Amino acid sequence: MHKLGIRIVIVSDSFEQSLPVGEYGYIIAYDRNADNAFDYIIRVPKANRNFFVPAADIELEEVLYQQEAERVEREALIDFALATHNESLFRRLMNGEEAEAEEETTANEVQSRDDFIRQVNLKAWI
Repeated sequence: MHKLGIRIVIVSDSFEQSLPVGEYGYIIAYDRNADNAFDYIIRVPKANRNFFVPAADIELEEVLYQQEAERVEREALIDFALATHNESLFRRLMNGEEAEAEEETTANEVQSRDDFIRQVNLKAWI
């Protein structure tokens, strides 16, 4: 449960109540009615209105910033791995922790530069 007065961003409109998706707002109250599907009452200054929203429709602004920073960092690392032909970094970024286990089992296999570029192009195409 989020604190009152915290800045949030509207990420979806589950109940199609014309929420301004992408706009920010502030939590002004909790809806404690057990028979109600809504969790919060938010104030959206740009719309100059209050809305009842479920918790799934809003996200903290800090969380969205953190997710965007992680996405940009991952994309930059992928670009760096491709530019420097660092196959192990690329595999780790694309496959996560699975690549480390595969590297141990296929350590004896040597892949040519052309095969690596072909695989990268294939994954980029998909």
